[in-house]
Amino acid sequence: MNELEEGKELRLDFQKLRKIAKTESNVVPVSVQNADTREVILIAYANEQALNHAVQTRTATFWSTSRNELWIKGESSGETFELLEVYVNCEQNSLVYLVRPRRRSICHTKNQSGQPRNCYYRRLNLETGELENLDP
Repeated sequence: MNELEEGKELRLDFQKLRKIAKTESNVVPVSVQNADTREVILIAYANEQALNHAVQTRTATFWSTSRNELWIKGESSGETFELLEVYVNCEQNSLVYLVRPRRRSICHTKNQSGQPRNCYYRRLNLETGELENLDP
């Protein structure tokens, strides 16, 4: 079991934005929301190339800040997402992609039955400080 992805201990990466800044990638954060359930399923980043590709292909596309390349979410697994709408915030420094899964879900992790799940499958218990798995 991968403790970071399946464990109960909260170990947030508060250095994430600093790491992205070091890559000198010109990106904005993208919140990805399921059009049917309104559930937030992923936070990623897009640059101009990724946004243009997403709009042209109507497929959720991002910029991988770790690989420094275009990232079509689910391209290797087949778990791609139809892009239905793009929202821009008031300061034009973040986006919301409203998407519909073409198959099932979005996360590279799977639940115990082997099904992909959304990236936000754990909740912080405000009483204990532990993570609770909502889709074990």
